[in-house]
Amino acid sequence: MTTGRKTKHGTAGHEIRVRRVYEAPEPGDGTRVLVDRLWPRGLAKSEAALDEWLKDAAPSAELRKWYGHDPARFGEFAGRYAAELTGPGPERALARLRELAAEDTLTLLTATKDTRYSHAFLLAAEVRGGAH
Repeated sequence: MTTGRKTKHGTAGHEIRVRRVYEAPEPGDGTRVLVDRLWPRGLAKSEAALDEWLKDAAPSAELRKWYGHDPARFGEFAGRYAAELTGPGPERALARLRELAAEDTLTLLTATKDTRYSHAFLLAAEVRGGAH
């Protein structure tokens, strides 16, 4: 069962999924990319079934700590995270995610418990949105 959000990529028609990294891989996941800065607790690298790990796609440690996954702060978090995505490292990571999304289904993986209030959910929207 997939608890993550599923969205369509606007231009190429490939699906972009957001799932918890702890969920078992599904045949339709396509390219699986971890977009967290820190490795998920309790998960062996051999069990993650990742194609890539793009740490630079994640929010800074300072922003992540400020947010604390508090849904009441999600709106402001989204704005601050969008600003961070304009930096050189995050821009490269975003460009790589767009390349992958143009080729096949892309599954963004995060350890966040509620993907609706995660940076991965926002990142999926950025990948879909095309150029900055």
